[in-house]
Amino acid sequence: MLALSPLIKPIPGLMIWTLVSFGLVYWVLKRYAFGPIQRVIDERRERIRESIEDAENARKEARDLLEEHRSLIGQARGQAEEILGEARRVADSMRERVRDETEADRQRRLEETRRQIEAETQRALQQIRSEVAELTLVATAKVTGKVLDDADHRRLIEDAIKDLDFSALEETRT
Repeated sequence: MLALSPLIKPIPGLMIWTLVSFGLVYWVLKRYAFGPIQRVIDERRERIRESIEDAENARKEARDLLEEHRSLIGQARGQAEEILGEARRVADSMRERVRDETEADRQRRLEETRRQIEAETQRALQQIRSEVAELTLVATAKVTGKVLDDADHRRLIEDAIKDLDFSALEETRT
């Protein structure tokens, strides 16, 4: 038969003491080590589970914040477009108002200039009439050699002015 090695040869006393030692060590480990080790493992498992839940909550919150941020950016862009549109409308309105005011001012100045020209023309025509009347009196006095009375003066002035053609001067002022 085969010779058994002393390491694998069954020795009943050694087997009993090995089982007793194993049972004792098992009982001590179960009593003093397995409970605390299991508790540490359970605590660590709970912390990991909480960390995963916190990470999920943080991810959900980040997603919500991102959506809110995108929504706020969209609103801000919309408001910016509204503000720009309003600013453009105000600028157009102001430009139109300034143009209208400038046009009104130009028309007012043009009318004022026309009135001044008309007044100057009337004054010039009156002055020309006066000078023509004076010249007529001087010429009449020299031609006739006598001094005329007021009635003769008026008649001569009116005849001289009536014969003159002022229509060309009056046409230029209209």
